[in-house]
Amino acid sequence: MTAVADAPVRADGAGAPPGRRPPTARWMTTTSLVYALLVALAVVYIFPFLISISTSFKTTADAAGNPLSLVPATFTTAAYERLFLNSDFPLWFQNSVIVTLVVTLGRVMFVSMAGYALARLPFRGRGVVFAGVVAVMAVPSVVLLIPKFLVINTLGIYDSYAGLIIPLLADAAGVFIMKNFFESIPPSVEEAARIDGAGTFRVFWSVVLPMARPPLVTIVILSFQGSWNELSHFIVASQSQELFNLTKGVAQLASGALSQGTQYPLKLGAAVIMTIPVAVLFFVFQRRIMNASAGAVKG
Repeated sequence: MTAVADAPVRADGAGAPPGRRPPTARWMTTTSLVYALLVALAVVYIFPFLISISTSFKTTADAAGNPLSLVPATFTTAAYERLFLNSDFPLWFQNSVIVTLVVTLGRVMFVSMAGYALARLPFRGRGVVFAGVVAVMAVPSVVLLIPKFLVINTLGIYDSYAGLIIPLLADAAGVFIMKNFFESIPPSVEEAARIDGAGTFRVFWSVVLPMARPPLVTIVILSFQGSWNELSHFIVASQSQELFNLTKGVAQLASGALSQGTQYPLKLGAAVIMTIPVAVLFFVFQRRIMNASAGAVKG
C-alpha cells in the first residue's frame, strides 16, 4: 500500500492511483473554454439591465446621444423625482403590491388544497378533473382573454379589485406541481396521523403541508412573479385609472404618456423599480429552496 502511494507520478499521469489522475492539458483547455463561454453569456444577459440602471440616471439628451454608455455624463435623479412626484407611479406600485400579495397567498392556499384533493381524496370524476387541469395548461392564455372578460363582466366584478384578483387565485400549473409532490409522500405518514384521531383537514394542514416546503416556495415565487408581471389579464379586467398596476402604467409610459419625445430615463427608471421586488424575492428564497430540497432528499 505504501509503495503504491509513494510511487512517482509521471507527467502523463502514469503511476497515479486510480481515480486521482492529474488533469490533462486537453481537459484544462476544455474547462477554460466552457467558463469563458459562461462568462460571455452572463455579460450578454446582464448588460441590458446595467444599461437600464445607468440610463435612468442620465439626462434625456445624454440617453439619446450615448445609449450604451454605462457612466452618465451628467448624473441626475430627475427621472425618479418625476415618477414619484409628478405621476401616478406610487398608485400603480400600491395596486401591484395589493394584488400580488393577495393573489400569492390565495393561490398558495387554493392550489395546495386542490393538489392534495386530487392526490389523496377519492371522489367520483377525479381523473376527469385532473385531465381538465392538464388541458388548461395546454391552452395559450391569450385564447382565454375574451371568455375571461365575459365571465368577469357577467359576475359584475369588472373594473374592481375583485376582478383583478379572483381570476388569478387558481393556477393549473400550481395544482399539477402540488399533486405530484403529495403523491410522492408515503401514505403511511398520513395513516399514522389518522390513527391518532386527526381528520382530513388536520392531516393536510399539520402533517402533509409542512413537508411540502420545496414546492410551496416554488409556488410562492411563480405566483409572485406571474401576478407582478401580469398585463393581459389586467387589460381585460379593468379600465379605471385608479386600478392601474405597474405593468399597465409602464406600458402607458412606453407609449408616450406624461410627455413627448423618447424620455428613456423615465421609462427605464420605472422598469428598474418594477424589477427590484422580484429580484429581492428570488435572492431571499434562493437559499431556502436549496436547503429545503436538500432536506427532502436527506430525509
